[in-house]
Amino acid sequence: MNVKLSAGPRYGTVQIPASKSQCHRLFICAALGNKNVSISCGEISKDIEATISCLNALGAEIKETSKGVYSVKPVAVPSKHAELFCGESGSTLRFMLPVAGLLGCETVFHLDGRLSKRPLDALIQQLAANGMSVEQNDCKIYCRGNLSPGNFTLPGNESSQYISALLMVLPLLDGSSSLKITGQLQSEPYVKMTEDVLRLSGTATTKNGCKYEISGGCRYNLPQNITAEGDYSSAAFFLCAGALSKRGISVNGLNPASSQGDREILDILRRIGADVSVSESMVTVRKNVIKAADIDAGQIPDLIPAVSALLCFADGESRIYKAERLRLKESDRLKTTSAMLKSLGADIEELPDGLNIKGKKTLTGGMCESFNDHRIAMAAAVAACGCTNYVEIENAQAVQKSYPDFWRDFNCLKGEN
Repeated sequence: MNVKLSAGPRYGTVQIPASKSQCHRLFICAALGNKNVSISCGEISKDIEATISCLNALGAEIKETSKGVYSVKPVAVPSKHAELFCGESGSTLRFMLPVAGLLGCETVFHLDGRLSKRPLDALIQQLAANGMSVEQNDCKIYCRGNLSPGNFTLPGNESSQYISALLMVLPLLDGSSSLKITGQLQSEPYVKMTEDVLRLSGTATTKNGCKYEISGGCRYNLPQNITAEGDYSSAAFFLCAGALSKRGISVNGLNPASSQGDREILDILRRIGADVSVSESMVTVRKNVIKAADIDAGQIPDLIPAVSALLCFADGESRIYKAERLRLKESDRLKTTSAMLKSLGADIEELPDGLNIKGKKTLTGGMCESFNDHRIAMAAAVAACGCTNYVEIENAQAVQKSYPDFWRDFNCLKGEN
């Protein structure tokens, strides 16, 4: 599917969908809990659909009871055998591997797209060292055995999802465990989000330096009714587009005190020179100036496509650095962000660990490719707000992965010119 966007800035208000990262964690802890709960999260993405499908296959009962509201009946009798379809969701795969071991279910994981190429070895090694058998054969992973409590060690610089995966499962094992993190922890706010959901579930872990001490024998006890907070990762595209609009764009549904790491978009926009105002659950961004900036991507990799699109219009030269892990996403996002923006007329250079961007007043627009990556497609929409001609995005349906209604919401904004 192609989407053709008119050129120029837009203004208006958007209701942002629920945080994908928080929803993964809420559904998993609810499915492993001690009572039925209700989770309100609005329209869900393909990644969350994949997690729900896997949890149901393992023995939970999750269904939509009214629009955007899901009832979760926890696993009572785990499935003995299950086929788990992860789509392209790295979170689903990494979170579900230890869950399968917790439940002792013999499983086959099915992986789509680039998911089979994304890092997994460090997590598999730890599962194998503690009672499980995990074997990968191209786009399938075969898993059996029971995960045992014990001492676990994971690298901090490869994927925070490994750490979150074990933190959500180890408290439910029969005995106590420890989890040591080696090296610098990247995407640390995502681990903080996991800790927040565990506390909400009535479980706390003890962390001393780089090591967690985890008591076993727990069962999660979430509140009866939960509303997931709005997603800063998705909101970033509208907030960056707002920085190109004199009348501005408001995004509703955001928690100003959220643990989401991508809340840093507010600080980045202020640093670049945008006018940012926060009121209860609404954030409004308007154009002021757009200054060049150097951006450390280490803790905020998902923000880089949107921020890069905005920096194409900055006064001066900007640099994105510590972004090597972007090469391991749904696409090689250093390569695809550069290629997409360059096709629209940007002066951008791909670096080994980032991007170098020389700002212009406008871009020319034209055809661009999403590379079947949801964040590249949405970043192209940000760029369209500063183009002089239309922007047509190939394979624009990629947004289904995280934000199915993105094009509807974007097209509800009004043209400023």
